[in-house]
Amino acid sequence: MSPLTALLAFGAGLVVAVVTTPVGVSGAVFLLPVQFDLLRVPSPAVTPTNLLYNVVATPGALLRHHRTGALGGPLTRRLVAGTLPGVVVGTLVRVFLAPGDRVFRVLAAALLLGIGIWLCLRIRDRPAPPRELRGPVVTGLGAVVGVVGGIYGIGGGSLLGPILVGTGMSVATVAPAALAATFLTSVAGVATYGLLSLVVDWPVGPDWITGLCCGAGGLIGGYLGARLQPRVPETALRTLLGVLAIGLAVTYLVQAARG
Repeated sequence: MSPLTALLAFGAGLVVAVVTTPVGVSGAVFLLPVQFDLLRVPSPAVTPTNLLYNVVATPGALLRHHRTGALGGPLTRRLVAGTLPGVVVGTLVRVFLAPGDRVFRVLAAALLLGIGIWLCLRIRDRPAPPRELRGPVVTGLGAVVGVVGGIYGIGGGSLLGPILVGTGMSVATVAPAALAATFLTSVAGVATYGLLSLVVDWPVGPDWITGLCCGAGGLIGGYLGARLQPRVPETALRTLLGVLAIGLAVTYLVQAARG
């Protein structure tokens, strides 16, 4: 990797993390076009590379949330209980069954587009009282997102955040839990891909240099984004999350159309 490419990877990780961390999204999924088109990371290596970005990038935001006392709680524990086994299953599916990305991207786009538009339309409404999701429901949601994360290289915050906020939870509650689940899920995913690379004949490991460069930028950006969160009104955070969900849906649709 040339110095210019490394700087591009660092800058992309920094910018994405600053924008997405306040709403509990690591931003790895928004790096997919950068990795494919600019950094030339091939598939399926882009999946563990994205997870590696999460491993390096999210501790900055988690440290900030820990210092403010926002990290932890039952929501985090329930999500992690589902995402950890889920990502292992997803990794095995990706390596041995290698499903196509198109169907997932179209379905995820439909889900995120609907949630994003709904969040944006509710900006002027009074916040609805949060729905009390039962523990098994949250854990089951985490498991599904973990499987998706293992297959497609996303930590899950981009899906968990809009869904949980859509139930009425505050962004301040959801963001630390979603980022913690993203981090632990990504650690398990990278470890699983690493172990599988020792027993299969085709390359399934991450592009370490790209992942570390993007992650270094994300580490700084994530800390800055977490510092910004308490200073941004809840309405603005919900608007940002809705816009990000719509933008991600459009990104998925474009990628699906390109095949």
